[in-house]
Amino acid sequence: QVQLVESGGGLVQAGESLRLSCAASGSISSTNTMAWYRQAPGRQRELVAMISSVGLIDYAEFVEGRFTISRDNAKNAVYLQMNRLKPDDTAVYYCNIYMWSPGPSTYWGQGTQVTVSS
Repeated sequence: QVQLVESGGGLVQAGESLRLSCAASGSISSTNTMAWYRQAPGRQRELVAMISSVGLIDYAEFVEGRFTISRDNAKNAVYLQMNRLKPDDTAVYYCNIYMWSPGPSTYWGQGTQVTVSS
């Protein structure tokens, strides 16, 4: 089993920044991908950014260079630095880990609320 705990959400004004953190614990394979997803009210959950254990990174188009994902493999942690936040970024942000060994498995955190006021 794997547990993911997010932190760092909150209420900010448009243009401000937030840094989300996620710490993973439990049976974690060294080969994995960690990611941030978000879900706004009435919308489907969507990928924000992902980073593999070897540092390959991908961002959703709506990030537009405003967010930076990073990880600390020694701590099994992933971070999301969000700058120039917009009201449209308001959502619950979820941490995710996907592992291939010993078999494919994925785990989710409980989510952290990010609210951006205009």
